[in-house]
Amino acid sequence: MNVRIEPSWHDRLSSEWDKPYFVNLTDFVRHEYATGTVYPPASKIFAAFDSCPFNDVKVVIIGQDPYHGPGQANGLCFSVAPGVPIPRSLVNIFKEVSDDTGAPMPQNGDLSRWARQGVLLLNATLTVRAHSAGSHQGMGWEELTDKVIERLNAERSGLVFILWGSYAARKGELIDRSKHLVLTSPHPSPLSASRGFFGNHHFSRANAYLKEHGKTPIEW
Repeated sequence: MNVRIEPSWHDRLSSEWDKPYFVNLTDFVRHEYATGTVYPPASKIFAAFDSCPFNDVKVVIIGQDPYHGPGQANGLCFSVAPGVPIPRSLVNIFKEVSDDTGAPMPQNGDLSRWARQGVLLLNATLTVRAHSAGSHQGMGWEELTDKVIERLNAERSGLVFILWGSYAARKGELIDRSKHLVLTSPHPSPLSASRGFFGNHHFSRANAYLKEHGKTPIEW
């Protein structure tokens, strides 16, 4: 199957494209886009990969599924385009960045600047039906994103995996902690941020680890 995705990722995931689960997933997603409103725009389904080639990855942040409101999802987890109101979870992320590192609060929610520095902003499920959170879970995306984590775990070393909430934490079972740093905490959602997301110092801890391993830290 011809999948339009950044070449280094295409090569490493090529064994998946013709597997029955991915063929079925592709049929399902195409039907969903053809018959209703689905986010992100189809051209941005693989934006996280297109923005951060395999060998450039330094940090992986794992989200659950895309924002399901109009104009929000842009293919990078937690991110929204300039001009779109910043979602509450992302506001909380920025608050923790500011408290942890001293960085000023950004003017918009576009996280592509993180992606360009080597942060893979990966949702476990890459598409969602409008106004229906979780509507594309269990259709095959999770198998593909598990493979992404497995390939990064096996072929790279000294990466930082940031897992917020129990859903993301389950991906941590795929990661060798002797090779990589795994940071976990409650989710930045307003429902849980006060239970341990605030004060987790994930951004400074990630940068300290990167520097220890000879990598340029992220300008959060």
